[in-house]
Amino acid sequence: MIRTAGVTDVTDVTEETFTAEVLESALPVLVQFTADWCGPCRQLAPVLGEIAREEADRIRIVQLDVDRHTAISVRYGVLATPTLMVFRAGEPVKSIVGARPKRRLLQELEDVLAPVDPTDR
Repeated sequence: MIRTAGVTDVTDVTEETFTAEVLESALPVLVQFTADWCGPCRQLAPVLGEIAREEADRIRIVQLDVDRHTAISVRYGVLATPTLMVFRAGEPVKSIVGARPKRRLLQELEDVLAPVDPTDR
């Protein structure tokens, strides 16, 4: 599991929990396909932690270690890390390869974030 200080809002998923945590989620889910040895993954981790906290009502963020859970990585054609894949209603709807600054990543995710209900605010 990837461990980054201060990042507690990004859940680790496994082959056993992937269906429940990702495919059956009511919110869109961004999956970071990552690895312990991946430098850009470590750079991206605090950015994803911030987005997970700030956008918790619009998207869930999880990470999956590609070395420990190869079947899912192969199923979705992940060839590089970090790969960010957004799932909505059990289907992949967006894929982004490589690390991004927070502002750019949020811009790229805007079309897949769940709408916010104004009555909840």
